[in-house]
Amino acid sequence: MGIEDWQRHLRQTSLFVIVGLIQLAIDTSVFIATTALGVPVVAGNLLGRGSGAGLGFWLNGRYTFGKPKLDRLHAARFLVAWVLLTSLSTVLVSTVAARLGLHSAWMAKPLAEAVLAAINFMVSRQWIYR
Repeated sequence: MGIEDWQRHLRQTSLFVIVGLIQLAIDTSVFIATTALGVPVVAGNLLGRGSGAGLGFWLNGRYTFGKPKLDRLHAARFLVAWVLLTSLSTVLVSTVAARLGLHSAWMAKPLAEAVLAAINFMVSRQWIYR
């Protein structure tokens, strides 16, 4: 791997982290707000993840991975990955909520999303935005 490849990878990683932090803030805020208002954990997690998904798809496609135009194939691949990762996220936070309580799920949410972000970066780079 040449220096240009390393620079591109570092740029993509950095931008992915920035976009991910924006998404995480939106996602976690919506999750905490909705569940605090009595929305079930599963629904709150779906609302949270869904609230940041469209913005993340566009920002990562356009800026992180340099696709000036996103097409239906990008969107379909994103949707498949989003459903799978959202399913994992939902299982994680709902399990924590059931075993340790809602406040523990609020604390676990950002940690679960951080782990899933690493998976999402590889999937995005290798498959979604190809």
